[in-house]
Amino acid sequence: MKYYKIVVFLFFGTLLLTGCAGMKTLTIQTQEPAQVTLPKETRTLLIVNNVVAQPQDVGHTKKSLGRSAPEKVSVTTDSLGIIFTEALTQFLNEEDFFDAVMLYEKPLRSDNEYWKEEPIAPEKMQQLKRETGADAVVSLDKLLVSSDWKDLFIQEGYPYATLSGKISTTMRVYMPTMDGKIPTVQFIDSLYWEGFDISDGMAYAEFIVPHAEHALKDLTIYAADKMTYVLTPHWITQERWYYTLQSSLMREGAAFAEQTKWQEAIGKWEEFYNDSKNKVDKAKAASNIALGYEMLDDMQTALTWITVAQQLFNESTTSNSMERKRASIYKTEIERRLDTSNKLNMQID
Repeated sequence: MKYYKIVVFLFFGTLLLTGCAGMKTLTIQTQEPAQVTLPKETRTLLIVNNVVAQPQDVGHTKKSLGRSAPEKVSVTTDSLGIIFTEALTQFLNEEDFFDAVMLYEKPLRSDNEYWKEEPIAPEKMQQLKRETGADAVVSLDKLLVSSDWKDLFIQEGYPYATLSGKISTTMRVYMPTMDGKIPTVQFIDSLYWEGFDISDGMAYAEFIVPHAEHALKDLTIYAADKMTYVLTPHWITQERWYYTLQSSLMREGAAFAEQTKWQEAIGKWEEFYNDSKNKVDKAKAASNIALGYEMLDDMQTALTWITVAQQLFNESTTSNSMERKRASIYKTEIERRLDTSNKLNMQID
């Protein structure tokens, strides 16, 4: 596996004044571990399609104008397993975490029991690895979809409708050895569309509901993208904040923070913390210091300082104060990141 440095960085231009006086917010990205930790020697993956296509007339309804109840309809879904595995292969290769991610072109199943999961037998898994040279096999073992279309009204001859699509998938990761349990990951999600049902591509073109077949393809690609995070470390966007006060030291600290000079910002905030006698002000400075250490990726020290901030806020503010709530939320997040850091280090070292 390739090495990823653990970093936290700012988006340019994302320091914004909030509506709450005395605070500024910033947008950061934090690296999160993969859900499944593969052995370090796993450098190539093979993605296989191990599902049976769902029949077209299963799981789809449409309620037309003038009808009191929805009726069953047919939607073409026989290519969704192929679309999912092709998209997953592409997305994993784009992450550049493994040396290679390969797609096994032939579906593994030929039966008609689309609702049933059939995990790959050990001998078949070993055969696939020998044929392709893969270190591990990732199998799509279930893919079920449903759609629900409702016509709401007609405007200038065009029906206005809603469409909801739901997807349920199961993926198994066959490790280099068959010792222990096979990691199994389930994903269930849905997407929603609303707009005009237009086939001429003209009026209301920006408010169009896709046909169910195209919508479910989009939903399948969306699910494959989400499942990428099962196997690779990834970045998520989060919001952070820091307090500003009229003190020159706090202002100087904020100025350094805007330049992402976190060590200098911490120095100013610590100086203010040591000089201040007011518990609320000390708590705000301590919270800022915790943020500074998080930006430096020193999560243990960040936890120490946010714990100080929380205690001071508890001693000096009401039980329902926003300061207490913010400190509690931030402490929980720092604890979470500290807990996942060992897992992340195992994956990227």
